[in-house]
Amino acid sequence: MRQTWRGMSTRNGEPLLDEAITKSIIGGFYAVYRVLGFGFLEHVYSAVLEKELSNRGHTVAREVLVPIYYFGAIAAYQRLDMLVDDRIVVELKASERLHPIAERQLYNYLRCTNLEVGLLFHFGHEPKFHRVVHTNRQKPQLPQHFRR
Repeated sequence: MRQTWRGMSTRNGEPLLDEAITKSIIGGFYAVYRVLGFGFLEHVYSAVLEKELSNRGHTVAREVLVPIYYFGAIAAYQRLDMLVDDRIVVELKASERLHPIAERQLYNYLRCTNLEVGLLFHFGHEPKFHRVVHTNRQKPQLPQHFRR
């Protein structure tokens, strides 16, 4: 299930998953964009966003590796740009246009972990974000070692 932030509840009236955390993270994204604007490389936005979120009281891990399994064996590792409060995956893009695959990338990160909420931030000419949700109850029962 993919959601775009539209207010205080989902389409079916349920509260947003991790609403308070994601609101704070999104606020941090806009704070960084107001100061830096468009035109820096992704690693600059990542470093500044980490500082902003830490100042807001969040625990931030950058460049987090998660294993990708194939038939029960680790086949590869995928790098997450950022993990906030051990709950929210944050993917950053700094380009003129947001590639259509970016949201699917984030969805796949959620699909292969026990994490349920992701935020895609685009530091483009105009700041944009997407909120992606894939709950654990929607995921097939995977071996424990598949989960972060």
